[in-house]
Amino acid sequence: MRKGLLKKAFPSDSKAMKSMEKAERFLRTAQMNMNARAYDGSVIMAYLAVFNAARSVLIRDGFRERSHACISRYLEKHYVPGKLKREHIMLLDRYRNLRHSDQYDVSFYADERDASSMIGFAVELISEIKRILADRRIITR
Repeated sequence: MRKGLLKKAFPSDSKAMKSMEKAERFLRTAQMNMNARAYDGSVIMAYLAVFNAARSVLIRDGFRERSHACISRYLEKHYVPGKLKREHIMLLDRYRNLRHSDQYDVSFYADERDASSMIGFAVELISEIKRILADRRIITR
């Protein structure tokens, strides 16, 4: 918040749910790309799935991100331990960096292992985020 990367906003259950719907749609597209052996597309779509799932918590809590990295920091501060595992945050950061390499590094090409592991993580994180959203208590420390 000090750097302006996280801003207060109006909390919105409906926008949070729309973000989760997007997450699930991106996950399905990632799985289709995986089946078609389009691993770069699968990695990008799987990352967009976890990004939108994670962002839904911020939206529900009344925040707006200005950086993908600040989503991890917010979840780490407010939901670890308890609602999320530290491993979830580490993987979110790892896959954010992998997506960045896939999208911007001209010499990087995602492979089947990258895509498969990201899809597996997306499935797990979406499930955990749904559990958080179902719990009506907003965490603010």
